[in-house]
Amino acid sequence: MTPLFAFTPDELTAIRLSLWVAFWAMLASLPVGIAAALVLARGRFWGKALLDATVHLPLVMPPVVTGYLLLLLFGRNGPLGRFLAESFGIVFAFRWTGAALACAVMGFPLMVRSIRLSLDAVDRRLEAAAGTLGASAPWIFATITLPGILAGMILAFARALGEFGATITFVSNIPGETQTIPTAIYMLLQEPGGDLAALRLTLVSIAISLAALIAAEPLMARAARRALGL
Repeated sequence: MTPLFAFTPDELTAIRLSLWVAFWAMLASLPVGIAAALVLARGRFWGKALLDATVHLPLVMPPVVTGYLLLLLFGRNGPLGRFLAESFGIVFAFRWTGAALACAVMGFPLMVRSIRLSLDAVDRRLEAAAGTLGASAPWIFATITLPGILAGMILAFARALGEFGATITFVSNIPGETQTIPTAIYMLLQEPGGDLAALRLTLVSIAISLAALIAAEPLMARAARRALGL
């Protein structure tokens, strides 16, 4: 009988690729996520509600629809995909970079929401008071805003690890290139005798997701305590 945790080279490749894709999805979306959260938390302008709805749209749209839209825009024949390929040599379709893009889009709302909630919870007078008491801007950022940003990064990373619909629609399921843990599980479930391997990858996915959620919780709690001045 094959041991439960005897991972095959293909399974290990899928795990490593998932971590790689999730990391770059989180990192690439971070600057835009911080900017969007700041605008939504502090901005006062016409169209704010529309921007807020657009940011959160991937949460309510079917992931397959998101993947199809990415394919239309960033595919080899899409306007953005053709421009990036011809001008900068950047190709997303059927590449791991496309998987990272799809995961970034799907995890983006969670990142923005977490950062925005952290910013909304902070009284602007608290930041001003901290400044008058001699606290430097980096210290204010590190103790009040940073925990929410870190929590948003972790949640986006966890969401990227679990992304399936948008990824398989946009970049297919190519072993060693775009096959992440969810798409590998899907493939294994279609194969005779693939149940044990699918279970292994499922347990890995659950373990990583639980670790991410457990890591994010104290950061959110710390941000809330700081906002209350505790």
